[in-house]
Amino acid sequence: MAGAMGYLTDHRAKIRTDPRLLLPSAKSIISVGKLYNVPQPRSTEAGDPGSGWISRYGWGEDYHQVVRSGLEQLVEKLGAGHQWKICVDTAPLLERSYAREAGLGWIGKNTCLINQDMGSWFFLGEILTSLELEPDSPPPDRCGTCTRCIDACPTQAIPKEGYRVDARRCIPYFTIELHGSAPEEMRAGIGRHIFGCDICQDVCPWNRQAPFSAEPAFEPRHFAPALEDLGRLSEDEFRQVFQGSPVQRAKHAGFLRNVAIAMGNSGQAKFREPLEELLKFPNEMVAEHARWALEQLAGGA
Repeated sequence: MAGAMGYLTDHRAKIRTDPRLLLPSAKSIISVGKLYNVPQPRSTEAGDPGSGWISRYGWGEDYHQVVRSGLEQLVEKLGAGHQWKICVDTAPLLERSYAREAGLGWIGKNTCLINQDMGSWFFLGEILTSLELEPDSPPPDRCGTCTRCIDACPTQAIPKEGYRVDARRCIPYFTIELHGSAPEEMRAGIGRHIFGCDICQDVCPWNRQAPFSAEPAFEPRHFAPALEDLGRLSEDEFRQVFQGSPVQRAKHAGFLRNVAIAMGNSGQAKFREPLEELLKFPNEMVAEHARWALEQLAGGA
């Protein structure tokens, strides 16, 4: 169910079978979680049809360096005399599985790692080390009979039994990982999401009382931006506006594709003019999504 994400199924898949393929001397994995939740409303509470939605993790700075910096400090505290390797998201390592084994939480029906006290709003990072440390143990699964994440997913990416996600139906896949056209039958379900999606976490009961991060790097810079402004961004402006942000992963053309879909799903006639401008965009993928969006607005007129 990986879709076009070849990095999950190519030669790197074998590397994920054993962390010692990343650090031959590894005897332990230290797994950490970095809270990124902030007080701003959730996607399920966003009512302005003229705004786009960026996943909560993309509101501040790119988390890779923030988490890595903290892990580097932890390595220093461990002292000398051991070999180590820091991993933050990009390494072929099954982070959630190791975090579960380390006691950070259970893997929920939405496949996110859920901590009983903190919810699921945290990034994961690891230190592979040659130190032999006493392991922790995984906590029990506390999802119970709850199906809120399954029921709330607008594209039915989570099967009825949960604990799996079909990436080929998942909004973050369409808005971040997919470099081509979004399937037409999925576009309405994408709604006004322009980078990622938080719905299955927003509705999770374990996130009701999730604490907030005090990390300055995660202060929101890109909360619910105006679609009209985003649709007019040149490539240089896109890089400038989202400098140091995870949003850059979508690339300029992919981002405009997402904005066009959001405009089409907004029901707002005011977006006809910016969409007509996007029709002239040299990338045919962007132009095609702009045509689709104009058709949606015409149909709802």
